[in-house]
Amino acid sequence: MLMRTTNGLECLNKGLKRRTRVATLFPNTSSCLRLESALLAEQDEESMTPKTYLTMTLGAPSTTDTQI
Repeated sequence: MLMRTTNGLECLNKGLKRRTRVATLFPNTSSCLRLESALLAEQDEESMTPKTYLTMTLGAPSTTDTQI
């Protein structure tokens, strides 16, 4: 049985493990640290960017836009 995690830190750690396993061989510890730092910076950038959601307006004014 495969359980997915909702804990953000666990998910981040799994992503780091997955990506460092792809590289498998690092010439030194600083190259591994560079890869992980880049991945963490990318994750931070994604979390700081506001999410864009679908809006269902087709040009017609909504009920909240009309003044009474």
